Amino acid sequence: MAQWTPFPQAGAFKHSISSLKKNWSHLHASDQEPLPQHALVLEAWMHFHNGDFAKARAVGMEAADAGQLAGLTPANKATCIYATYLEPDEKNRLELFLAVAQQAEQQAKAAPHLVNAWYLQAYALGRYSQGISVAKALAQGLGSRVKESLEKTLQLCPVHVEAHISLGAFHAEVIDKVGALIGGMTYGARKDVGLRHFSQALQLNSGSAIAMIEYANALLMLEGDSRHEDAAALLVKASAIEAQDAMEWLDVEMARSELAN
Repeated sequence: MAQWTPFPQAGAFKHSISSLKKNWSHLHASDQEPLPQHALVLEAWMHFHNGDFAKARAVGMEAADAGQLAGLTPANKATCIYATYLEPDEKNRLELFLAVAQQAEQQAKAAPHLVNAWYLQAYALGRYSQGISVAKALAQGLGSRVKESLEKTLQLCPVHVEAHISLGAFHAEVIDKVGALIGGMTYGARKDVGLRHFSQALQLNSGSAIAMIEYANALLMLEGDSRHEDAAALLVKASAIEAQDAMEWLDVEMARSELAN
């Protein structure tokens, strides 16, 4: 594996195993990942929250090789967050998303009760789709796979905030790219359903920066300039959040960047 770009605020977050256990429910309010019992899986998550995504992937894969399928979850999530925010090369980014999608699909087949195996498969395919263009991805049938995996996630865990966010974004992006009529008839995308998923996400976790960011983007895609002030207000709120880990710091920085632009 090529060397990964370091997290720009290395050392800013210093979660230990004990502090991770103490703050687990808060840190995982949005993905509902259960507290791991295996030491290597917990260590992988510690590296993830501290922003050492390469180490999180390596330790998670080590846990998986030792028979702990749950180790693939921090490995895959670390890869997804790294690829989304820090990987500078577009080709490498797409390859990372595809690798996660394939790995998460295998994980879900082997352990279908692991909620985030379904979610991360959808997340990786969704980001890959954005990279190659949503229209092209829809033509390849990736949209249906994303939607089905997210719906499976919510079937298993109705309070999965990140799945609500991603499903809301799915409806918004499909309608934005192919229109409400074709989006609804061909892909089951509906404006009211998409907006409802964002509302549910924020009801479940009112402090989710990524929910606010994606909701703001969806409002502009679905309702245009008439919702510009509402979208800006969401970005202002997201940009003011005090990040508790590396992923949240990256989300908040994205909100600040979008607000500036």
